[in-house]
Amino acid sequence: MCSLSKRLWSVCFIATGCVDDTSTRDISEVVLSGSQLASSVFSLGTVAVLPFYTLMVLAPNAELTKKSVESSIPYVVLGLLYAYLLYLSWTPETLRMIFASKYLLPELPGIAKMFSSEMTLASAWIHLLVVDLFAARQVFHDGLENQIETRHSVSFCLLFCPIGILTHCITKALTRRSRNA
Repeated sequence: MCSLSKRLWSVCFIATGCVDDTSTRDISEVVLSGSQLASSVFSLGTVAVLPFYTLMVLAPNAELTKKSVESSIPYVVLGLLYAYLLYLSWTPETLRMIFASKYLLPELPGIAKMFSSEMTLASAWIHLLVVDLFAARQVFHDGLENQIETRHSVSFCLLFCPIGILTHCITKALTRRSRNA
């Protein structure tokens, strides 16, 4: 592992509370259990998206906001993190749990069993964060393009994405209606 990678992982581990200090040890000596890794990634992912939401809500017209929401970096980083967690959580049993029915459709008991693993839950959380942030970005862009207030919709997208999209559609319809009146 290169020196820069070791330093980056050290910072991540220290910031998320996995280890107290890695400055005296090689990072390859720091081994996280599955539960620690899942917890750390959960926290790191959650914190990583907050600056984007904060900018879209508190400073929607700022150049910094417009530049940051144009960036693909959070999607690439979180996408890679998601792929890694998915890889770690995948077992030979996973496909059988997902496609348990004779029609090869997911069934709730199989999905519930699959999500009983912390690693699988952490990967699902990262998946939700990425999709929610992407939807919030789309709402934000649509609001800028159509001169519609989006702060409330972007805020809802953070935790209740479908409600954020719904409120944006309602706001957009009401705004059009009032402009046409």
